[in-house]
Amino acid sequence: MKKLFIFFLVACATLTQAQDFRGLDKSPMDRVFYPTSNRVSDKAIVITYSRPQLNGRDLGTLVPTYKLWRTGANEATEIRLFKSIKLGDTVVKAGTYTMYSYPKEGTTEIIINAATHVWGTNGYDESKDLARIEVPVMESQDYLEAFSFAFTGKGNNAILHGGWGNARVQIPITVM
Repeated sequence: MKKLFIFFLVACATLTQAQDFRGLDKSPMDRVFYPTSNRVSDKAIVITYSRPQLNGRDLGTLVPTYKLWRTGANEATEIRLFKSIKLGDTVVKAGTYTMYSYPKEGTTEIIINAATHVWGTNGYDESKDLARIEVPVMESQDYLEAFSFAFTGKGNNAILHGGWGNARVQIPITVM
């Protein structure tokens, strides 16, 4: 019995030492919800995205003009709609989609695409685009080290705020 107990202890010690845990992700995942209140369980929109850090790098190099961007890091940004929305003049039905950005001079185009489970922009297929809206890029005095999203709004009128470095966008969304 004593030998069995010692064997068990050695086996357990060996197993715990065999684990090789990874460090923290340099672009951690985050989620934003609309409505934003924790008291409202009936969410209309959930966006899951990774938050890259600037770390002294130039935003224009990381998100070049006239090149498709996954709107975050790692996997393309996922937007889950529990209710249909109106983005610009286009109605997008409830479902799970991918959100991309196409930066231009002074504006950026926000794209909702039917593809899901896409790494970066590798699986982007323009024929699956469901909605596009062009929004102005504004300059802010406040600096954001990590790419960030936040919702504001009331009722059916949501605004998705995106920011990184000193650049900011506001994306108006109507919940149907």
